[in-house]
Amino acid sequence: MGRIGNIARRTFLIGSAAVAGGVAFGTYAYKKPTDNPLLDHLGDGENAITPYVRIDAEGITLITPRADFGQGGYSTQAMLIAEELDVDPNTVRLDPGPPSAAYYNGAVMEEASPFPAYNTDPIAERARSFMHVPAKLLGLQITGGSSTVPDTFVKLRSAGCVARETLKQAAAQMAGVERSALKTQNGQVILPDGKTLGYVELAPLAATLDPVMDVPLRDESTWKYIRKNTTKRVDMIARCTGTFDYGIDLAFDDMVYASVRANPGIGGGVKSYDANAAQSMRGVQKIVPITSGVGVIADNTWRAMQAVNAIDITWDAPDYPASSDEIWQVLENAISDEYQDTRNRDDGDVETALADGDVLEAQYRIPFLAHAPLEPMNAIVKVSDDKCEIWTGTQIPGFVKDHAAKMTGLDADQVFVYTQPMGGSFGRRLEDTYVLQTIELAMAVKGTPVKMTWSREEDFAHDYPRCAQVSRARGKVANGQVDSLDLSIAAPSTAASWFGRIAMAPPGPDASLVAGAWDQPFAIPNYRVTGYRAPETVPVSSWRSVGASGNGFLHDCFLDELIHRAGADPLMERFRLCHHDVSRKVLETVGEMCNWNGHAIGENRGRGVAFTMAFSVPCAQVIEVTNTPDGIKIDNVWVAADVGKVVEPINLEAQIFGGVIFGLGHAMNCELTYDNHVPDQTNYHNYEGMRLYQCPQIMVKALENGAKIRGIGEPGVPPAAPALANAIFAATGQRIREMPLNKHINFV
Repeated sequence: MGRIGNIARRTFLIGSAAVAGGVAFGTYAYKKPTDNPLLDHLGDGENAITPYVRIDAEGITLITPRADFGQGGYSTQAMLIAEELDVDPNTVRLDPGPPSAAYYNGAVMEEASPFPAYNTDPIAERARSFMHVPAKLLGLQITGGSSTVPDTFVKLRSAGCVARETLKQAAAQMAGVERSALKTQNGQVILPDGKTLGYVELAPLAATLDPVMDVPLRDESTWKYIRKNTTKRVDMIARCTGTFDYGIDLAFDDMVYASVRANPGIGGGVKSYDANAAQSMRGVQKIVPITSGVGVIADNTWRAMQAVNAIDITWDAPDYPASSDEIWQVLENAISDEYQDTRNRDDGDVETALADGDVLEAQYRIPFLAHAPLEPMNAIVKVSDDKCEIWTGTQIPGFVKDHAAKMTGLDADQVFVYTQPMGGSFGRRLEDTYVLQTIELAMAVKGTPVKMTWSREEDFAHDYPRCAQVSRARGKVANGQVDSLDLSIAAPSTAASWFGRIAMAPPGPDASLVAGAWDQPFAIPNYRVTGYRAPETVPVSSWRSVGASGNGFLHDCFLDELIHRAGADPLMERFRLCHHDVSRKVLETVGEMCNWNGHAIGENRGRGVAFTMAFSVPCAQVIEVTNTPDGIKIDNVWVAADVGKVVEPINLEAQIFGGVIFGLGHAMNCELTYDNHVPDQTNYHNYEGMRLYQCPQIMVKALENGAKIRGIGEPGVPPAAPALANAIFAATGQRIREMPLNKHINFV
C-alpha cells in the first residue's frame, strides 16, 4: 500500500467528472476538470479515465484521496465506493494515490467561512460553497478538519457509480443487449439469461468506452454497507492483532538508518557540535549536519539514536521568551487594542450592560499541548540525480512534494510521495519537518534509501504544539437568567504559524483564535467575543479540534459560572439560551439520556454539562463524577451529537469515544511547560493520557436533524474538558479555571 508504480497493461481506471463538484459561480479555472494524476504512470494500452477506481487483472483498487491515521478514513472511503460499485468493501484494495490537485479537499475550507455553522441562510451557504474555489485552485490535498466524510461522501459514490455503469455498458456490448437490462452483484454483471461477467473480465473493454455519466446515485433504501451496524472497518483485525503495517514498519533491503537531534528551541540553530564520540560508535556510517541540528546515519535505528545522543551540541537560542512564565506574560499583555484581531460576535451593548452592577470576572488559562501520537515521526527517502522518492505518513502530500522539489532542485514531476498509514496524528502530520530532515540525510548518501526515525524525546522536543491561551471573562445575570457574556481571548495565530512554514501565511484575521466561542448558538442579550493575536512565542500548529479545543473549555465553563450565579439549572438555561433547533434537540437528547434532574445528585457527587458546536457539529456532554478520598472518579459520560447523516455507525461511536477520552486525558493531566526554550515533558511518563482504569462508561447517541453531512473525528473533544470541570464544581464547589485540572485537584 502507498506506492503506485506502472499500472498493469489493460488496466481500467475510472471515477466521476462530478468529483470536481462546485458552486454555481466561479472562474473558468475552477470549473475546468482537474488532470488525472494516474495518466503519468501508464504504459502502452493502459487507460486512466479519472482518478479514483482502478480495475486490473489483480482486482479492484480504490485510490483514497484522504489519509488514514487511525480514524478509519481508508475504511470509510472503501465503503463509499463499494456501495455504488457493488462490491464487498473487504475485497477492495486501497492505495492512497499520488499527490495531486485532483484530490483537493473543498470541505476543509468551509471552516474559513465568516458565518457560524448554525447560520444557513443563502448568503452563508454561498460563502461556504465559495470556499471550495481556492481549495481547488490551490490543489489543497489535505486530511484534517473532520472533513473526510463531508468531502468524499458524494465524490466517491459517484466514482463507484460511473465505474459500475461503464462496466455494465461493456457487458452490454459483449452480450448484444441493452445496459438497462443488466444488473450487478458482488463484482459481477448479471446478464438477462442469468450468466455473469466479472468486472476484471470486462475492464479491458470498459477502458475503451466513454464513461457513463448520466446515472443517478443509488437510493438509500438499497444501501448494503453505508449506515449499517454490520459494516466493520476493513483494517480492524490487522490493527488489533499487531499485523497492520504502518509507515514505521516499512523497510527495504538496501536502506540505511538514521536519527536526528534538532534544536529543541524551535527556530534556533546550531552554534557548534563535537561528533568525535559518536563517529567512533559501532554501526555509525556518517554524521550529517542538517537544518537546525545534526543527524547520524547508521546500520540500525537504535545505534543511530544512541550515536546522535552522544554528540555534544551547543545550540543558538531562538528569538522568543525562554520560560513558561514569560510566555504567560506575553499572552496576558496581548489583551489590548494593539493586538485585537477579531470581533465576530458583538450582540447587544456589552459595555453598557457591564458598566455597573454585580459583574462576575474571571481569567482562564489553556496550556500548550503536544500531539504525542503513538507512532513517532519517520520517513524513508531515496534521492538520486533525477528522482526523489518519499515514503512517509503525512496529511499534506502535496506540500511535501513541493518542498522536496525545492530542497533537491528537482522538478516536481521527479518527486514521488507514497503516503503510508499512520499510527495517530491529531494534527501532528500536518507538518513535514521530519520529512525535510530525511531528505537532507538522503542527499548526503545519494542512491541509498535512508530510514529516519525520531526518538520519542525528539518528538516532544520538536513538536509544534497546540497554542496556549489566556482569556479574561466578564458577565452578569439578571432576573435568574444569563444577561451578559464578554470574552477576551489572547493566543498566537495557529493559521499564520502553520501556513508560514508550509506555504505563505494568509492575510487577515485568524478565526481559529475564537473558534468554539464566537460561533455558539446562544442568544445571550449582550454577547461579545474578541480575539487578540498575541506575538508568536513557541511556533504552534493544529491540534485535534484546533481553536475549539481550548475555547470550548473557557467559554462553556464561564457560561456555567454565570448560570450558577443566576440560580438556574445548567442544562435548562443552556436550552433556553439556544436559538438553533438542531442544537436544542442535542441538548434535549443528552438530558433524556442521563435522566437529567439537576447537577447535584447526592453527597460528594455531581454532574456537569457542556455544549460546543465545532466543525458544524453541535455536541453536548454530561459527565458524572464522584469525589472520593483518593480524588475525583469519572463515572459516566453521556454524549449527543448531530452529524446530519450517520454514514458508519460503529466508527462514529468509536470516534466519539476516542474524542471524549482524548479530551478528558488532556484536561486532567497534560501540558507542555518550557524552561530555557525546552519543554520539560519528554515522554509519556510526564505527559500522561487517561489510563484504562480511569475510563468511564460512555453512552453515545447520534442525531440526524442537520441539513448537511458532517465529520465526527474532532467534535467530541471540546465539550469533554468543560463538562468535567463543571461536574467537579457540582461535586466539590471548587471552580477550576485552568488546565490541566490536576494542578488543583487529584484524580483516582
